[in-house]
Amino acid sequence: MKKKLLSLLLTGAMAASMFVGCGTSTETTDGGASGGDAAQTTESSDAAASTGKKVGVSMPTKDLQRWNQDGANMQEKLEAAGYEVELQYASNQTDTQVNQIETMINDGCDVLVIAAIESSSLGTVMDKAKENNIPVIAYDRLIMNSDAVSYYATFDNFQVGVVQGQYIVDTLGLDVNDTSKTYTMEITAGDPGDNNAGFFYNGAMSILQDYIDAGIIEVKSGQVDFEDVATASWATEKAQSRMDSILSNYYSDGTNLDICLCSNDSTALGVENSLAANYTGDYPIVTGQDCDIENTKNMIAGKQSMSVFKDTRKLAEQVVTMVGQILNNEKVDVNDEETYDNGTGIIPSYLCTPEFADANNYKELLIDSGYYTEDQLQ
Repeated sequence: MKKKLLSLLLTGAMAASMFVGCGTSTETTDGGASGGDAAQTTESSDAAASTGKKVGVSMPTKDLQRWNQDGANMQEKLEAAGYEVELQYASNQTDTQVNQIETMINDGCDVLVIAAIESSSLGTVMDKAKENNIPVIAYDRLIMNSDAVSYYATFDNFQVGVVQGQYIVDTLGLDVNDTSKTYTMEITAGDPGDNNAGFFYNGAMSILQDYIDAGIIEVKSGQVDFEDVATASWATEKAQSRMDSILSNYYSDGTNLDICLCSNDSTALGVENSLAANYTGDYPIVTGQDCDIENTKNMIAGKQSMSVFKDTRKLAEQVVTMVGQILNNEKVDVNDEETYDNGTGIIPSYLCTPEFADANNYKELLIDSGYYTEDQLQ
């Protein structure tokens, strides 16, 4: 009951803190008629579709469940709106992604939707997109140091980390003025080449740093700075190997590890694998993000405490709306024009609201909504 109440409170607090969810918009960029009217947006999509417009969608890899789902959702919704779709996965190889995007440009794509492997490695091909007057929507990962980026569609990435940090505080009942009980924590962050990884980390640390400074939370490994806790490519095996070393060096004497702050589910899975193989103390709090199938199973089994759910169906819907608005010279829905500077200036952004998931509410969020079936989580 306590965890269920916590879940509801966090979800409500998050919703209140956001400008708007994925269904509506409060601000728009400069342009023609407003894209906020649903009927107008539908007509716009139909009009664009009737002209045979083509959309290029570049996803990083098929190795992570979430990108498979993102690509499939995007293709389904764009094709349902009548667009021709060129969808490519780049196997986490930057050169491959550059070549695929160049092919999309040569194939006459009218809009590009790109989830970059590395945020700063697409400069040359972005220049080519700009030369060909092709608008670019950065999808979930902001493309850095390029003025070819027209818009950014993502979730509130800082808030993701805030929710993870607040979950830890609330679950343990931490009070920054009460140092009578202390806890141990280890941090596993994301890919340093992914601009979002820093937002996740900073969001969590905005909640937890005060408790570290007060000595209530101790990171026994001493690895706290982002560059020390980052995980290249968000790789499960790299997170597992690093946690193997931490457990061997700092917790083999029977010291309990109380908290594992993990930025996403692929890194959390590596930590959980390491815990299963190397740790015999009381099981720690483990955070995550994305509600991947294997992690959701672990959450149900008590091996992962929570995951931040980002419903990529909603993000895909928003991107389809933005594509239609771009192609019809309408105002494009955004709700943040302050946060995301890619090195060339602020990129107008649409931030969808992430949701809190745990063993108490996963059925409502994931099964009742049709995101997963019961069988997938068996």
